[in-house]
Amino acid sequence: MKKLLVAAFALTFAGFATAASLDDMVGTWTWEGFTIEVAKCDATGVCATVTAGPKNVGMEMMKSKLAPQGDNAFVGRVAHPKTGQIYNSKMTLKTADAWHMTGCTNTGVCASGDFTRVK
Repeated sequence: MKKLLVAAFALTFAGFATAASLDDMVGTWTWEGFTIEVAKCDATGVCATVTAGPKNVGMEMMKSKLAPQGDNAFVGRVAHPKTGQIYNSKMTLKTADAWHMTGCTNTGVCASGDFTRVK
């Protein structure tokens, strides 16, 4: 009986053990009045273009390849959609429809926020 319970527990949580991939970022996202379209691209793995917002529409946000850090996170250099400043950022998958980003510029300005999937 104990083996059966252990097997059932393992099967229940097996889906949560998969690591996030760059493919999980592909789609349309919103953050504080901005809309960002993320697509696969050769230069950085994914490209993130500001498609709507109060400023910087058309700006490419990814400034380096994103490197995996653990199972559900990536690190890289990302431009802030509002200011265009480049942050040394960490993006962590919170859910299938939410990424948390945190980071700081080389001059010590820091920011964080959650990007929510539109589609």
